[in-house]
Amino acid sequence: MAGLGVWIMAFISLCSLNVSALLQRLHHPVKADGSLSLVVIGDWGRKGTYNQSEVAAQMGRVAEKLNIDFVISTGDNFYDDGLTGINDPAFELSFSKIYTAKSLQKQWYNVLGNHDYRGDVEAQLSPILQKIDPRWICKRSFIVDTEIAEFFFVDTTPFVDKYFLKPKDHKYDWRGVLPREKYLSKLLKDLEIALKGSSANWKIVVGHHPIRSIGHHGDTQELIRQLLPILEANDVDMYINGHDHCLEHIISRSSQIQFLTSGGGSKAWKGDTDNNRKDGAKFYYDGQGFMSVELEQTNAKVVYYDIFGKVLHVVNLSKELRSAYAI
Repeated sequence: MAGLGVWIMAFISLCSLNVSALLQRLHHPVKADGSLSLVVIGDWGRKGTYNQSEVAAQMGRVAEKLNIDFVISTGDNFYDDGLTGINDPAFELSFSKIYTAKSLQKQWYNVLGNHDYRGDVEAQLSPILQKIDPRWICKRSFIVDTEIAEFFFVDTTPFVDKYFLKPKDHKYDWRGVLPREKYLSKLLKDLEIALKGSSANWKIVVGHHPIRSIGHHGDTQELIRQLLPILEANDVDMYINGHDHCLEHIISRSSQIQFLTSGGGSKAWKGDTDNNRKDGAKFYYDGQGFMSVELEQTNAKVVYYDIFGKVLHVVNLSKELRSAYAI
């Protein structure tokens, strides 16, 4: 872990965007050949149960083969109700002691899920957790900037009306979010500015909730209304999410966006799919697993794996180089 700490100091720099007070930018280097590889996991934190440990083991094997640069978590990092505080043992029991493979000792970029908002959100966001495990970076919304791709992490939970209007017996930690309308307005504005200003050849947006899904939760209508038009207007290539406990690939009928769900990090929902919403669906798997992404300047490869490391689905994308200057 000490070596990782030195690596972070040497290669990861954090600064505020000069056009945005909300989004922060992290810089992550690519490989010597200019390529980038990573794995994506979502909906995982169950202290090793529901096959979380088995999925983690396969992630480690794939990560070693690909020599990954970092890991993305699509949220719901700690079940059922987030962390109770910075000293909650669940952080190590569900994270540090599960993802132990040498190949996974890389930076983890995490977004918050709705279950995370049921606990102490400030604990997950606290830099104190990095002293416990220096891999951990969790923020509400931020950017990871690499030479060939920019990853725009978006805090999607505050968009969803039912968490505010019909929370049932759940209590959500809305510190830093209220007033909600102002928070969402600023987030969308800052995201739009950042996307318009990006000249990266690959623009990838990451959130917890799906925009399109044929799984248990289905499409997130609030994101379709408020977020999707911004992504379509700014040539986003991929939207990566969790929330539905499955793996799926859906193509857009109106843009180039690939909707990629990686929410099979632990407990899965077998047979829970809506056959009436299959428009654009290319792949759906109602079991546990994860996803890998390999990026080159003009080519991308996305691979879905099950709990045994079996390849379930492959997405190959190609494109021309963007202009060096954003318009």
